[in-house]
Amino acid sequence: MKRLGLLVLPLLLGYCQTALAQNGLAAVTVTPAANGGQTYSVTIQVLLLMTVLGLLPAALIMMTSFTRIIVVLAILRQALGTAQTPSNQILLGLALFLSLFIMAPVLQQSYDNGVKPYLDDKIDAETALSRAGQPFREFMLNQTREEDLLMFTRISGRDGLPSRDQVPFSLLLPAFVTSELKTAFQIGFLIFLPFLVIDLVVASVLMAMGMMMLSPMIISLPFKLMLFVLVDGWSLIMGTLASSFYR
Repeated sequence: MKRLGLLVLPLLLGYCQTALAQNGLAAVTVTPAANGGQTYSVTIQVLLLMTVLGLLPAALIMMTSFTRIIVVLAILRQALGTAQTPSNQILLGLALFLSLFIMAPVLQQSYDNGVKPYLDDKIDAETALSRAGQPFREFMLNQTREEDLLMFTRISGRDGLPSRDQVPFSLLLPAFVTSELKTAFQIGFLIFLPFLVIDLVVASVLMAMGMMMLSPMIISLPFKLMLFVLVDGWSLIMGTLASSFYR
């Protein structure tokens, strides 16, 4: 994710610098006041740049595989019933580095097509921004369901789009996030089922033995951990999440 930010940040800075140079606007404008003093104003370009930088972390998370991974890992922890183990920091770290692994081809293609030519002064900032965003567009299109894309197209009032390649980011991004959440909950449901069966069996046995005051979670937790370890659960979860983006 950090590398993704480093790829996008030079393009944003270059685009703003180009706009400033073309319009001849300084970052801070000094205007003489009527009483002989001076007033200072910040140009719109600088305000836009700061706004974009503030929204950059959320945009990068929403445009990558991070959403699906962190939701599945959170559901897995809930299914195991281990409360805060693994901790939020560990889950975020797993989701981050697995996202970097999954997004590595996209990041490399974005760097080769957009960032590197811009840094070498071969293309302007606007062209670099368009080229750098194309791999992310293709990645998001491949993971977006057709029905989600059509739903947001209909909500926006458009009659239809000529092709998937011409879908604007304003439609693609919410459709992609919706598809990612739907896929994440489907994977989480399949993960939750075997642990739910263990909880039901343990609760039935305890009820049959008349031990109603004993929490079934205390008894079922070691069995769920044993099952998860025996099937090499972490490898299965990570492998399934990574392969789900390369179908």
